[in-house]
Amino acid sequence: MCATVAGVAKTSPDTAEAPVEEGDGKSLSMAQFIEDFGDGLLEQVKYQNPPIYDTEVDKTTAVWAERQAIMDGLKRKPFPAQAETVQAAVKLLLDQGERAAVLNCDMGTGKTMMAICAAAIIHQTAPRTIVISPPHLVYKWRREILQTVPNAKVWVLNGPDTLRKLLAIRSLVGTKVDVPEFFVLGRVRMRMGFHWEPAFITRKLLIAEKHQIEVAACPDCMMMIERENSDGDHVPISAEMANVVFSEKRCKCDRCGSSLWTLKRPGKPIQSKSEMVLSALKQIPTIGEKTAQKLLGLFGEDLLSQMLADNLYDFVNLMDHKGELVFTDRQAKRMERALATFEFSVGEGGYQATEFIKRYMPPNYFGLLVVDEGHEYKNDSSAQGQAMGVLATQCKKTLLLTGTLMGGYADDLFHLLWRIDPSTMVEDGFKPNERGSMATAAMQFMRQHGILKDVYKETGSSSHKTAKGKQMTVRTSKAPGFGPVGIMRYVVPITVFLKLRDIGQNVLPSYDEHFIDVPMSDDMEGAYKAMSSRLLQELKQALVLKDNSLLGVVMNVLLAWPECCFRHEVVRHPRTKALLYSQPAVVDEATLTPKEEELIRLVKQEKAQGRKVLVYSIYSGTRDTQARLKSQLEQVGCKVGVLRSTVDASRREDWVADQVERGIDVLICNPELVKTGLDLLDFPTIVFMQSGYNVYTLMQAARRSWRIGQKNAVRVYFLGYQGSSQVDCLKLMAKKIAVTQSTSGDMPDCGLDVLNDSGDSIEVALAKKLLEG
Repeated sequence: MCATVAGVAKTSPDTAEAPVEEGDGKSLSMAQFIEDFGDGLLEQVKYQNPPIYDTEVDKTTAVWAERQAIMDGLKRKPFPAQAETVQAAVKLLLDQGERAAVLNCDMGTGKTMMAICAAAIIHQTAPRTIVISPPHLVYKWRREILQTVPNAKVWVLNGPDTLRKLLAIRSLVGTKVDVPEFFVLGRVRMRMGFHWEPAFITRKLLIAEKHQIEVAACPDCMMMIERENSDGDHVPISAEMANVVFSEKRCKCDRCGSSLWTLKRPGKPIQSKSEMVLSALKQIPTIGEKTAQKLLGLFGEDLLSQMLADNLYDFVNLMDHKGELVFTDRQAKRMERALATFEFSVGEGGYQATEFIKRYMPPNYFGLLVVDEGHEYKNDSSAQGQAMGVLATQCKKTLLLTGTLMGGYADDLFHLLWRIDPSTMVEDGFKPNERGSMATAAMQFMRQHGILKDVYKETGSSSHKTAKGKQMTVRTSKAPGFGPVGIMRYVVPITVFLKLRDIGQNVLPSYDEHFIDVPMSDDMEGAYKAMSSRLLQELKQALVLKDNSLLGVVMNVLLAWPECCFRHEVVRHPRTKALLYSQPAVVDEATLTPKEEELIRLVKQEKAQGRKVLVYSIYSGTRDTQARLKSQLEQVGCKVGVLRSTVDASRREDWVADQVERGIDVLICNPELVKTGLDLLDFPTIVFMQSGYNVYTLMQAARRSWRIGQKNAVRVYFLGYQGSSQVDCLKLMAKKIAVTQSTSGDMPDCGLDVLNDSGDSIEVALAKKLLEG
């Protein structure tokens, strides 16, 4: 089983592989070397780097039994493989003293459940756990915590009253905690600050006879606000200029120190409590204006506001003065589903939650920080990544959850590791430079553990009068790859791995991926070749002149046109707007393209077996393929639902459930809309009409229905047009997925891996392949 953590000794970054010579002087292939000496190497590795957690050894200890007893006492008990994973992570954090641990587990293994179990164990020493969650999963976390941990108290910090709740939490500092406390913070709310505007008074200043100007003055000391001019003199600042200057930065009066800014509340004016309760009631399904007014008259605003804030399910079971239930069973069922993602807020006020915790809460007040979808915090300059780093410094321990730890590049891990485990990074010399920037350290990390390509370009020069000159330019770009030394140094020592197949106990059905190479029709193929030839010629001419503006246009058109050959395609230069190519439609609205025919064949095949199909299509708007697919599938007798981005993220789970109740056979959506959090168990067959560029999205979306609770075999199909750029794109995605999975000790052997030969990064390598073609 993979749910073990290996304790790895310090590995020198200078370690390099040397060729192994046989007796006859010929080099021995790595595959042959591993086959001949693999067993001995494994024994040596185990001897030099004994695992931190060993199931057979640790099961005999009293500490293991005590922690297992805590998990056995939960309302929902983890599977044995999940329990072993939790034991390994907790031992790493508590017994080994590590500041951070990573649960790098397959999508659908129950990372939420395992994190809750770990928090329940750590509660003995650190009773408060703060969870950073995607905003649409905040209430799912709350629901699962309450369904798992007895007597748990959950604070949801995701609404406009987050500041009010944080102030209430601060007032409880120093009180004894008897039950596990969880604080679920939405990652968007985590980084959101407050709104403010300049605040000053104006005074009239006489500058010439009968000529006055308005200048800014401090509202407290009434003195005019002065600023130094170009001559070094201090002169009053005009009110008009003060509005501009003070809007850029919150300032204070130089004389009395008073603030020259004030809070403001954007949006609607403040409502009365009665209006807020009435508005909240009308957001609940089956309750309209009249029913809301009736409820308000029967039960009063105080009782209803208390129920909506703390006892949502008591509200569902409301009884009138005769003891009769107010809502029918049908109403109650719909309400329960909606109330799982509902929060009633009394009082509003904004302040960046992470800043409040850093400034006004005692250090280590929160014992454990759980970071859900941890790979979302990898970017250097993202506000949410920096906010997560702040929270990590304020908590004793950090547990990061992810199913896709890296997206193929070494620097995907650099900033993430720096935020959760900075001591190791500093120890290895990756520090900010004199200006506080991490760019130099990130580049150094890429050179040591990733793949950087230095491209040298030599050109002739005519600037020399007596001799021919040459000019050398160097361009550095990154490529997919992460060295084994980096994996053993930074990933393995703090990471617990768990694969879906390791859960066992027949919990999960089979999972199969299939790539289908769809041939174009003769008309499509001819039009595509003509378009490709012309556009690539234009691109090459532009690149010779060092104009890269056509690169994205050409790539997007060649990827999208086979999907959208039912519409007239006009390609223009993005800057000059000159016409580059015009391609009339090849098929009409009533004619199916080859890929659409293949989709309908698959849907009919699956429907005959009683299986629903999830179809991913990335094009909407101008190139709307989703509406066309819906129309075509309905013509062959299928019920179809299309999930659009207009459906709020927090309500997508409920929306999908309504569509399943309606009896749909096919759900069509963009994979970005369902890549995290949603369990689409009703759709055991998944078809990718297009893949997109994002490895995280592809890997998450492909596993939406292969999760705990699935009873049917899961089949995933990738469709690509033969001889088109789509196949090249899928090959490059396969390359990045292979690198991504190497950090979790697994290499793909099916699905897109059949296309994995060689390649670069997605966008750059695809452009390179197009030009070579």
